[in-house]
Amino acid sequence: MSRFFRALVILSLVASCGGGGGKFSAPRNLDNACSIAKERPAYMKAFKKAERKWGVPIHVQMAAMYQESKFIGDARTPLKYTLGVIPMGRQSSAFGYAQALDATWKEYQVDQGKRSARRDRIEDASDFMGWYMNLSRERNGISLNDARNQYLAYHEGHTGYKRGSFYGKSWLMRIAGEIDERSFKYKNQLRGCRV
Repeated sequence: MSRFFRALVILSLVASCGGGGGKFSAPRNLDNACSIAKERPAYMKAFKKAERKWGVPIHVQMAAMYQESKFIGDARTPLKYTLGVIPMGRQSSAFGYAQALDATWKEYQVDQGKRSARRDRIEDASDFMGWYMNLSRERNGISLNDARNQYLAYHEGHTGYKRGSFYGKSWLMRIAGEIDERSFKYKNQLRGCRV
């Protein structure tokens, strides 16, 4: 193998390990919806499309996605460990912007005829959130503007929400309240910026 070809192969391998040029990194200022919109116009395009299709307001989608993944496309749940050091897999199959579980994602793909949809693609993830939140409205009567209860149903599942499984989880109730506040903050910020 020539030196030039060997150097080219090594350079290609090193370049491929570069993390994708920030493709899945979080936006710089997660507390400012206008900053997110300016830095990631593709996000806003996806949120607007989902809002038109499903009726879920942009700020509700953004607040839920902030909580689920901090807008990181390849986000995963933490590893579980045995004896504190031996990795034993992930806490769940949740993956991507929307942290959709494998089974729920498959249900979405079949229902919407989107077999090629990917959890690490913002347009698919926002469409998934719109689809799921609409099911929460249909099954549990939750307003699409109600970020708090939409998130509780998103986290606990439709049946868990109906049973009120979240009432025994003070940490989840606190997080749902924070999501409601973030949704309100994002809504006010989006009114004042050109998106």
